[in-house]
Amino acid sequence: MTKKLSLLFLSCLVLFMPSTAFGEGWGYKKSDNNQPPDVGRYGPMVEKYDGFYVDPAGDKTVYLTFDNGYEQGYTGQVLDILKEKEVPATFFVTGHYIESAPDLLKRMAKEGHLIGNHSWSHPDFTTISKEKMKEELERVNESVQELTGQETMSFVRPPRGTFNDQTMKWASEFGYTHAFWSVAFKDWETDKQKGWEYAYHSVLDQIHPGAVVLLHTVSKDNAEALSQLIDELRKRGYHFGSLNDLVVKRYIPAPIWGM
Repeated sequence: MTKKLSLLFLSCLVLFMPSTAFGEGWGYKKSDNNQPPDVGRYGPMVEKYDGFYVDPAGDKTVYLTFDNGYEQGYTGQVLDILKEKEVPATFFVTGHYIESAPDLLKRMAKEGHLIGNHSWSHPDFTTISKEKMKEELERVNESVQELTGQETMSFVRPPRGTFNDQTMKWASEFGYTHAFWSVAFKDWETDKQKGWEYAYHSVLDQIHPGAVVLLHTVSKDNAEALSQLIDELRKRGYHFGSLNDLVVKRYIPAPIWGM
């Protein structure tokens, strides 16, 4: 085998072999004093590839994000409230959601919300090849674009919050920004809902300036708490932004007044 063929073989092997690096699970020490949580060593890992979990500017802005793996009958209610309150959100969708709830997907885009990538089949990115990860993301992007006309898909949220340096590098190469979160709670178990007040207080107890809030639309509690939650946050001086706003703020310096 010539040297050139050997290099080609090794390149193909790296491209198609699964990632064997240790998978990291996104997590943090929750803060209860209106400050961002402590994410430890994950902070530098995320920043290395221009990902985010919080808006570091310190403004009293909240970014609502929803993970949509499947439809449980509450997304329409969530969209109704967001429309009534004039609040933007980002919905991270899977292939199952795209195929089973296309009308809701179209409504999200029509009403000005962002649609993010949560992969086609919800695999652990750290256990699949680079080519397979690319395929998972491209399939979602192309399907959403075909259904809604959304021209670009900039944000990815890894299934199960599992990632490592390699998968973040690959996502960056594919043109995606990792969107983690700084406020979340165990809300996805549909048979263990605890009432809207539980969801309401679970968010408010962790809220802080620049919070990226993760909610699941399969939660009845979330749907019933959302209106009161938005009202209370506004009473506390918070306003709501989209993830596009957050990214723009990172790269455009604040104006220098008086010049």
